Amino acid sequence: MSQDLHDFVTPSCELLGLGEPTHQEPAFGWVRNRLFARLVDRGFRSIALETDRVAALAVDAYVREGVGTLDAAMGEGFSHGFGEHEANRELVAWMREFNRNRPAGERLACHGFDIPTENYSAPSPRRYLEHARDHLRIDLDIAGPAGEDERWSRAEAVLDPAQSPGATAEATRLRCLADDLLVRLHARAAESIDASSLAAWQEARTRLTAGIGLLRYHAQSAVLGLDPSTRLSGLLGIRDALMAQNLLDIRDLEARRGPTLVFSHNQHLRRSPSAWSQGELDCGWSGAGRIVGALLGERYAFVAGSLGRSAAIGLAEPAPDTYEAALQRRGSVWELTGAVLPAGSRTRTDTTPRQGYFPLDREVLDGAAALLHIADGAAATVAAAGSKAAAGPKAAAGSAVTAADAATGG
Repeated sequence: MSQDLHDFVTPSCELLGLGEPTHQEPAFGWVRNRLFARLVDRGFRSIALETDRVAALAVDAYVREGVGTLDAAMGEGFSHGFGEHEANRELVAWMREFNRNRPAGERLACHGFDIPTENYSAPSPRRYLEHARDHLRIDLDIAGPAGEDERWSRAEAVLDPAQSPGATAEATRLRCLADDLLVRLHARAAESIDASSLAAWQEARTRLTAGIGLLRYHAQSAVLGLDPSTRLSGLLGIRDALMAQNLLDIRDLEARRGPTLVFSHNQHLRRSPSAWSQGELDCGWSGAGRIVGALLGERYAFVAGSLGRSAAIGLAEPAPDTYEAALQRRGSVWELTGAVLPAGSRTRTDTTPRQGYFPLDREVLDGAAALLHIADGAAATVAAAGSKAAAGPKAAAGSAVTAADAATGG
């Protein structure tokens, strides 16, 4: 049995993906905290979470500089309701305490790597583009072609391609303006940084990139004539492609400071193609892990998450001939093990869509460096949350689109 990621990750790893098979079992967050604290001792200086990258700027400002309060960071800095998770609160509080009185270069950073979408909507790109415009101090009308924010953010804009503004003449105009802003931002980088700071320039680029990503997502939402599986696969693929770009940008920022831990759903981090099916839907796409894995090679490593039983999501003990059952018999509350499944076992079939749990199979482990198995969610939460190595103050919680978002955590 091992509870140390360094037993499985090579020294060349710069981006370490730690996956969970469902967002609804709290134990994965608590175990993540414990593992991250150990990785910090080994030189890791940043973590990237599956939350809106722009929103997470507030978390990073609190963690690194003490800007605002813990309550504000949790309330403003997380999307998808993840700010309500107690394990995330403990993580942010611990990182702030770790950074207190440390030199800036040695402080831990907290990033988000998701795009600014929620389960039912994607916002207007207006305010993201306007931030970059204001940083550059140029006169440019963005509100005019953008129109009312509600025309973008309403659920119908994503759920019904006929009602999406993503293919309108105004959206095309905005994409041209955004592209021009990005060029100007780089062309005037020296002057902008002299007038403000490198951090302000980087924030402007982050926000502008998010706005451009939203325009691409809305454009995909507006494609007509696709069957439901193809349409949903396109939206999931766009989201993960943008998540991958965010991870690469984060690594550019963190390259000189140390490796980065990434925590997200297995579907986003796996090296193999991602897949999801329910009823008549059968979707496939390239997740962020597959994309960055192809680009970074051995500098990216993926650890898949697996769950035996969970009172939190109503997941019973797995059937004796399943992969999870074979791992259960090892007797540990939670452990890291090699990414090898016993021959003769099968994928479990006792799960329901509302649990958001993707059972273990051989495909998710294709290319994985290791497997994190939690035998019992409640027991693992007690063990990890109470550990002195765990992060937190205790140491120093009706459409195809929405169905898939719920399955992969939003």
